[in-house]
Amino acid sequence: MAQTGSAPQRVCSLGTYIDLLERAGVLVGAQPDARDLRIAYATDDSRLVRPDTLFICKGAAFKREYLLQAIEAGAVAYVSKTDLEVPVPHIEVSDIRRAMARIADAAYDHPSGKLSLCAFTGTKGKTTSAYYLRGILDAQAAFEGAPATPYLSSVGYFDGIEAGTSRLTTPEPFELEQRVANAVTAGARRMVMEASSQALKYGRCEGMQFAVGAFTNIGEDHISPIEHPTFEDYFASKLKIFAQSACAVVNLDMDYVDTVLEAARACERVMTYSLEDPTASVYAGELKHTSAGITTVVRTPRFTCEVLIPTPVRFNVANAVGAIAVAEALGVDERAVVAGLRDVRIPGRMELYPAASGEVMGIVDYAHNGMSLQTLLCDVRENYPDRELAVVFGATGGKGVDRRQTMGAAAGAYADRIVITEDDPGPEDPADICRAIAQAVEAQGNHAWKIVLDRSEAIRTCVRETAGPAVIVVTGKGQETRMLRREGAVPCEADGVVLRRALDEFFS
Repeated sequence: MAQTGSAPQRVCSLGTYIDLLERAGVLVGAQPDARDLRIAYATDDSRLVRPDTLFICKGAAFKREYLLQAIEAGAVAYVSKTDLEVPVPHIEVSDIRRAMARIADAAYDHPSGKLSLCAFTGTKGKTTSAYYLRGILDAQAAFEGAPATPYLSSVGYFDGIEAGTSRLTTPEPFELEQRVANAVTAGARRMVMEASSQALKYGRCEGMQFAVGAFTNIGEDHISPIEHPTFEDYFASKLKIFAQSACAVVNLDMDYVDTVLEAARACERVMTYSLEDPTASVYAGELKHTSAGITTVVRTPRFTCEVLIPTPVRFNVANAVGAIAVAEALGVDERAVVAGLRDVRIPGRMELYPAASGEVMGIVDYAHNGMSLQTLLCDVRENYPDRELAVVFGATGGKGVDRRQTMGAAAGAYADRIVITEDDPGPEDPADICRAIAQAVEAQGNHAWKIVLDRSEAIRTCVRETAGPAVIVVTGKGQETRMLRREGAVPCEADGVVLRRALDEFFS
């Protein structure tokens, strides 16, 4: 349930919200004689209603009885797209999602304007980039004697007051605004978040003020009837981040970079980063692999230094350099950049599991689309050219149907051995999903695959059948501990736990 933290909402009149919705261009009508009504709380959850609440009627499945329950609990006015004929004032709006975001932002007194809120968007790298930046900003906060940096990611959140596991990459408006308000209450100076394409498309972040909006890359993902109908819709949704950002940070090495840079001009300031183009605002070169990760020499407008990034693959260096570019936009100290990156660990992202014998290197990652998997496998192949490359993965059910083809094609093109398994099949039969992936693998002329539906057994099978020096990549779920099946979410062991146990059993 959202809205469980301690940041208070402000008390104001209903007229304050009516005027706000009119300025946002979503107000259709309101009762003028209700403007002076006292509003002490706003929510879209009938279970949270208290006296003097403004209640938002949201969702295709909304029922009038929810509003009646809210009124009984203390709601004194409501917002909806239609008149639900109840005995309290009604504010009619044209877009309930945008209206809710604006109301939530006002209810918590625009908390994003009281700290430096940094948001990452992109097809891949959002979570890794957010954790890298959080590491840098935590180091800066320690130097300043300030509280730890709050963050919101697809893995988990910490808002300065509460911490937990995330349900959505970007929370719904009331939870999102409260998390930022909690950060302000806790005395944080900066905050990091991920902005998903769905959140940007449907205005979940509308009204928020980003000190920096960073765009990591773009590729085809989340294209489906229930997400984005076309790539153009997906891309356009991502680009909306710049409309509410003071500074844009753009990866020059991405596809469609000219389109992204054009959209970024809406910001007061534009900064770029690159591993390829020395003219970028922040440039990283001289990459060297070490036992502790990759070192690179980074040049920014204010300093040049060598940094260690604890990752075995090049694409994560790009994510780190993007985080450095955001830190540069914020004026963070050089020493915080170096210290903050050195010890960063990201749950379920490029986590290394070496076998005691040294024969096998296990990697657990969250790559769950074709673009991410191809990049991961290419990088591993480049870094470990003399080892067999094996991969265990699946694809989700009920959404992102294209991933079955794109991930299968990536694995078929780059892996020596493939074990296809379940990955949140949801309403679909996992066997059907696995067969679709296998067809895409076969289309690449790769016949070294098998299907093992049970995910834990698939990991064990891949390890058990490894005959020589190898890298085993297990990807798609990271460190998640539940599997979404037709009957709902069921507990499962994290990939890293299963992989570690199998490596110890067969290669100790």
